[in-house]
Amino acid sequence: MFGFKTKKQKLKEEVNKQQAFLKNNPHYKPSGMEHSSAPARIIVSSFLIIVLVGTFLLCMPFSSAEGRFTDPLTAMFTATTSTCVTGLVLEDTGSYWSFAGQFIILLLLQVGGIGLVTFSAFFLVLFRRKLGLGGMVLAQSSTGSSSLQNLYSLVKVIVVSTLMIETVGAILLSIRFIPQFGVAKGIWVSIFTAVSAYCNAGLDLFPGDFTSLTAYSGDVLVNVVIMALIVLGGMGFLVFQDFLFYRKNRRLMLHTKVVLLTTAVLITLGALMFFAIEYSNPKTLGGLSFGDKVLASFFQSVTLRTAGFNTIDIAALRDPTKLLSCIFMFIGAAPGSTGGGVKVTTFVVLVMTVIGTYMNRRETVIMRRKVDHGIVYKSMSLIAAGITVVAAVTAVIVAESDSIGVIDGLVEATSAFATVGVTAGATLVLGTVSKITLIITMFIGRVGTLSLIMALTLKEHEREDHTVLPDGEIMVG
Repeated sequence: MFGFKTKKQKLKEEVNKQQAFLKNNPHYKPSGMEHSSAPARIIVSSFLIIVLVGTFLLCMPFSSAEGRFTDPLTAMFTATTSTCVTGLVLEDTGSYWSFAGQFIILLLLQVGGIGLVTFSAFFLVLFRRKLGLGGMVLAQSSTGSSSLQNLYSLVKVIVVSTLMIETVGAILLSIRFIPQFGVAKGIWVSIFTAVSAYCNAGLDLFPGDFTSLTAYSGDVLVNVVIMALIVLGGMGFLVFQDFLFYRKNRRLMLHTKVVLLTTAVLITLGALMFFAIEYSNPKTLGGLSFGDKVLASFFQSVTLRTAGFNTIDIAALRDPTKLLSCIFMFIGAAPGSTGGGVKVTTFVVLVMTVIGTYMNRRETVIMRRKVDHGIVYKSMSLIAAGITVVAAVTAVIVAESDSIGVIDGLVEATSAFATVGVTAGATLVLGTVSKITLIITMFIGRVGTLSLIMALTLKEHEREDHTVLPDGEIMVG
């Protein structure tokens, strides 16, 4: 009425101008983004900076409970597992680190789970600062958004939904932990556990070295709340945004449908696998009641979504369970989430491509939608790279330590790559080379293999290749 514009209207106009500019100048690249690897380099660098800062802080005497300097390798391992929301640890989080150290780890979990670039973009929007075209491209790459449209809303959805869900989770967990630990410590344990669960990290502050949630295997409240946090954190923020705009669009994206359906199927199959194989194992499910067996089976299936908590002894699992667990861990959570792995959508694309090949189809079809060949090639590249990394890391672990078998080494390597955090006990006996290898593996798992390759490329300018090559014949199969 008086010519004033709301913040939302200004942001919308800014996005429309940027979109119009890109449409009229399709070959324009913002300064510093001349090559598609530029956003990847910045994102990888941001995670590396967080790890290095966290390492320095955790080395300091105020970070340890005994008030002494921490070995740099242990500090870096802890900073990496926190930033990369993995959960593998060399020292028990609740007893080794002081409150300051635990608080630093919590910050690393939170920033690592959401991403430094996303946090920065959120605060720029919050204080009414323009991102600029380069910043929008970077934020788009960081959040996994398919376009610049609704980018501002996605950034806000990511941060606001994260804080809201973690707060609700902490309040519900405090019902159990305040009576057990007292008000101050109960609140702190609840907050730390909620953040760790939602960020799919698996770090905890519970009494007893490396016991995780084994003392709560029959506690319905703790199990259900943590499972809900893990699943919500592993869904991906694009799914949240899709539901937010459902009333307007009246339909869900193919991405959302695939994530929801595949997640439900994998959790159910994982629970059935645990229940069937471990039912009579006296060291895992054997000593529990029928109801607790079902609860523990579902919890372990959910935690393989890259969370890292456990209510039963992972080291005591039978070898078939460990092997199948590696497959579930390798698949991981959804793109744009706090979880790792090659991602459920990547797995679905590969499965449907294989099915299409068997049915003599030239295209990959998912829910009556054709998938672009570029997505298919990228999915195959991700899975091939992941298998290569896991195999190489397993070989390093097993070769360095005679006390670690191939299956346990595979669990450790897959857990690190998929940023899960469950361990069959191998972490405690790792050699120096294996520790360094796992640090690198956790970092690769968090930033992504393709992002890391793009970040390390020396090519400065993209060039279209118009070379016409003759067809070649090669026999396969």
